[in-house]
Amino acid sequence: MKFRTENEFTHFKFSDVHVSDIMMSFGTFKICLDNVIIKADNSKNRDIRDMRTNGLILKLSDANIISFIREGFKTYDADGNLKNTTADEEIEETDYIDTFNNFLDGYAYLIEKENENYTFVFDGTDERSYTLIVSASKDECEWDRFMNIEA
Repeated sequence: MKFRTENEFTHFKFSDVHVSDIMMSFGTFKICLDNVIIKADNSKNRDIRDMRTNGLILKLSDANIISFIREGFKTYDADGNLKNTTADEEIEETDYIDTFNNFLDGYAYLIEKENENYTFVFDGTDERSYTLIVSASKDECEWDRFMNIEA
């Protein structure tokens, strides 16, 4: 990878990004993302405007999954009457890998950081939404090239 940043998470915009790979092993969480915005104030951005990249690898060190939830939903009939309610469901640790596979070739609609916690909101291939919260001591981003946003 040509470009690498450390602890510059806020100098990227991770919304509506495509997920091409995701894994967690030995305290490291890695996710490969396309359509990430590299903000103008990023230390590696030599341009004076926001740029875009594909194939960015976001790596979280000393990662620990705090919460992993399949979000619930409500179903209504055509008249707006509540028909069914499905509650939020905690994903068991034994199901993490299978659930991660559900995000491949899908989208993360939001990735944000608050203190040492990183929140990911995914749209799964099973038409359900998932919220993953990972605590980590450090974030690293690696990518190969800059592209115009309009491309």
